Amino acid sequence: MLKSVRRLKRIGLATVAATAALLLAACGGPAGVSGENNSTQGGGTSVETTMTVALITHSTPGDTFWDIVRKGAEAAAAKDGIELLYSSDPDGARQSQLVEQAIDQGVDGIIVTLAKPEAMSSAVQKAVDAGIPVFSINAGESAWEAMGVLAHFGQDEIVAGQAAGEKFNDLGAEHVLCVIQEQGHVGLESRCKGVSETLNGEMEIVYVTAADPTNIQSTITAKLQTDDSIDYVLTLGAPQAPIALDSINESGSSAKLATFDMNADVVAGLESGDLEFAVDQQPYLQGYLAVDSVWLSVNNANVIGGGKSVLTGPTIVTPDMAETLSTYVENGTR
Repeated sequence: MLKSVRRLKRIGLATVAATAALLLAACGGPAGVSGENNSTQGGGTSVETTMTVALITHSTPGDTFWDIVRKGAEAAAAKDGIELLYSSDPDGARQSQLVEQAIDQGVDGIIVTLAKPEAMSSAVQKAVDAGIPVFSINAGESAWEAMGVLAHFGQDEIVAGQAAGEKFNDLGAEHVLCVIQEQGHVGLESRCKGVSETLNGEMEIVYVTAADPTNIQSTITAKLQTDDSIDYVLTLGAPQAPIALDSINESGSSAKLATFDMNADVVAGLESGDLEFAVDQQPYLQGYLAVDSVWLSVNNANVIGGGKSVLTGPTIVTPDMAETLSTYVENGTR
C-alpha cells in the first residue's frame, strides 16, 4: 500500500509540474480576447475585463481555508481580465441554487465544489447544457466526470488519508480520533476512510458541526474524557485544530494533535510543537488553476489535465518545514 500511495503522489506531482509548464506557456503565448492576458499585476498595466466567472463553494462562514482558495482565484482573475463572482453555502441545495443564479446571470464560466454531488448534479448539468464551461475544485474527485465537468483540481482524499495513516504509523499511533466537521461531505468521509486503510492501530470517527465551535470543543472533550486510549486527534480542517487543542487541554488527555489543511494557527502549532503534522492540499493552487482553466478553455479550447484530475496534494507538513512555509502562509498563498 505504501508503494501505491507514493506512486500516486508522484503522479500528482508530475501532473502539477506539467500544469505549471502549460500555464507559463499560456501566459507567454498569444494574447486572448482582450490582448492583455500577459500583463503583470502591479506593473501599471490595466487588464481589460472580458469575461465573468462564478466561483461557488461549500464554505462555512469564517473558514480560513477558503480565503486561500479565493486569493488564488482572484490572482488568476486579475491576470486574465476576469470578473470573479464568489459565493458559498455549506448546504448542498442552496449551493445548487447559487449555481442556477450564476447561469441566469449569463456568466462565461463556473467553478464549483462537489462536496455533496447528488445535490449539485442537476444544476451543474444545467450549466453544461447551456454551454457554460464548468470546472470543479477541492471536493468531488469521484463525481466530476459523470457531470460533464471539464476538469477537477484537488487532492485524492483517499490517498491523502492513506498518507496521514502512514504518518501516524511512523509516530506509533494506536488509537486515532478522526473528527468530521460536516456530515455527508464525501471528501471528509474519504479522508477518514483512507486513514483507516493504512493505520496499524484503531481509528474512530466523531461528528461535529463546523459552524459551532462550542459543539466541536464539547464533543471532542467528552470523547477524550470517556476514552483515555485515544492517543491522537485528527481534525479535517485547519479552523478545527486549535479548538481540538483546547479540548485536549480541557480534558486532561495526553493525546496529540494532527490536522488537514494549513493556516497561520496551524503553522504556529507546528512551530510550538502543539501539532505533530498537517496534510496540505495547496488551496491557493486550486483556485488559481481553476480560474486560469476557464480562460484557457474559452480562448483556446485548452483543458489543463487533459480530462484527468489534477492533483494539488497531499503534502505532509512536519514541524521542521513550518518556518520555511510561514511566510507564504502569512501572505495567504499556502
